[in-house]
Order: sequence, then structure tokens, then C-alpha cells
Amino acid sequence: MGRYETITKSPEETFRLAESLAKKLHAGDVLLLEGDLGAGKTTFTKGIAKGLGVERTINSPTFTIIKEYKGRIPFYHMDVYRVSDPEEDLGFDEYFFGQGVCVVEWAHLIEDQLPDEYLQISIYNEDMTTRRFVFEPVGKRYERLCEELFL
Repeated sequence: MGRYETITKSPEETFRLAESLAKKLHAGDVLLLEGDLGAGKTTFTKGIAKGLGVERTINSPTFTIIKEYKGRIPFYHMDVYRVSDPEEDLGFDEYFFGQGVCVVEWAHLIEDQLPDEYLQISIYNEDMTTRRFVFEPVGKRYERLCEELFL
């Protein structure tokens, strides 16, 4: 398993990185987003949505856990930060193995419910506008995806 790192210097660069990634995504892809508070998880998610052809406004699903959007393929944005019981079956499998792309924020909180393969993306604040992204693919699909994106 490889590890890929990149830096963005502005929210616009973060958005464009995500948009580029989204253009390579397929139904069934699962992206896990972790990172510092205020690091740009929502900006990154908006870029994914744009790259998937979603036209609706994207905002964090903090209180609803899952938001669904229509694009060239369905887009499922999950924020599991407030899931009170990580063992509770909330139907995540239907999304992870469905016909859309899933972005899961704070995914470590539902670790036992995650699929076997996914792309872990961690975002770190380097300074006021600079962000460091660490992409860790789990599975051959995501290794190829990262190679396409970074090589």
C-alpha cells in the first residue's frame, strides 16, 4: 500500500484537487475524510461534488448524518461525528455497496462498519491557508486511483 502526499496553498487549490479526484471516481467508491478542525473537509467535499456534477449547494450533514445528491452518479456525504453508538446499524452498507460515491467524515468512529477497501484522506493545517493531504489507498482500486492522480 502506497502513501501519497500533496500540499494545497488555498481553499481554491483544495477544491480543484478534489474536483480532479472526483472525475476519476466510479459508483461504489468510498472516501474517508479525517483531519484537523477547519482543515478544509467541507471545501474538499464541495470539490468532489462539483467533479461529480452535483449542482445543489453542499453543506455538512452534521445533524442528519447522511445527505444524498444527484450528479453523474449519486453522491452520499456522511458526517458520522455525532453517531452515538458505533455498533448501531444505520444502513451504511446500502451506501458503501450501492450505486454512488461515498464521502465519510470522521470515519474512524464507525471503523467496524467500513468496507474492506477505501481511500483514506487526511487533511492537516500547515498554516492559515496551506493544507497537507495524505492519501492512503486500501485496495487495488484505490492504489490505481492514487497513481492516476499523482503520477
